[in-house]
Amino acid sequence: GTAGRGEGPAALPRAGAPQLRCLDRWWMPHHLKAPPKAVPKTIENQRVYDETTVDPNDEEVAFDEATDEFAPYFNRQTVPKILITTSDRPRGRTVRFCEQLATVIPNSHVYYRRGLALKRIIPQCIARDFTDLIVINEDRKIPNGLVLSHLPDGPTAHFRMSSVRLRKEIKRKGKEPTEHVPEVILNNFTTRLGHSIGRMFAALFPHDPQFIGRQVATFHNQRDYIFFRFHRYIFKSEKKVGIQELGPRFTLKLRSLQKGTFDSKFGEYEWIHKRREMDTSRRKFHL
Repeated sequence: GTAGRGEGPAALPRAGAPQLRCLDRWWMPHHLKAPPKAVPKTIENQRVYDETTVDPNDEEVAFDEATDEFAPYFNRQTVPKILITTSDRPRGRTVRFCEQLATVIPNSHVYYRRGLALKRIIPQCIARDFTDLIVINEDRKIPNGLVLSHLPDGPTAHFRMSSVRLRKEIKRKGKEPTEHVPEVILNNFTTRLGHSIGRMFAALFPHDPQFIGRQVATFHNQRDYIFFRFHRYIFKSEKKVGIQELGPRFTLKLRSLQKGTFDSKFGEYEWIHKRREMDTSRRKFHL
């Protein structure tokens, strides 16, 4: 009969089996071999190309940025001074958020407006050398909107705000932030609109970070959602570095960018988010 397992010439010695398998694979025709590992498709790497994606060497972009409303900041002619205010009669959570935001942005001052219209606040801000105004709006006691206006000439950006976490709600958080100027990281703002928004955030912070404070503020754009985080580096040894989140944290989504300062009636819009017209492809992003 046929040779049983492990006896007679049909069975190969066990030690030879792996070698045989290697040879098999080596001799296998190409069309039978496993295909190379494909890079997984994600919404980001399938992103629809945006014709306004900024080339860092573009002379037109360089000229625009050298003469835009943020040029005085980038040329070190102004020192950032920020007023943080709220919608009228803010509740506890919004108040705490404003106070914590003021510990992230150096030279920022919290002012609770008592029924004063924004149009009346802006000339006072300009007269007192404020370079930016941040307004935190709330709905049902929860902060849900952020307006950022660059002074004196704009622009003004309206954001929807979500996923706000105050310091006490962050697990394993570090000690309170110090008054050192943080490093600022802007990730993934690639289009002309994205560049404008990135420049707005950059202009809130003084130029020279105090690295001794080891604090870093990050604005990370992913699929047009801007994630904000505030961390401190921890040097565990010469080679190992950890990070500790300090808080607060929040997420922003741009709703509009307006020329000039806050003007809800007659303001000229540079960009406004229109869901039905703009969100036709899940792979099309604006920042």
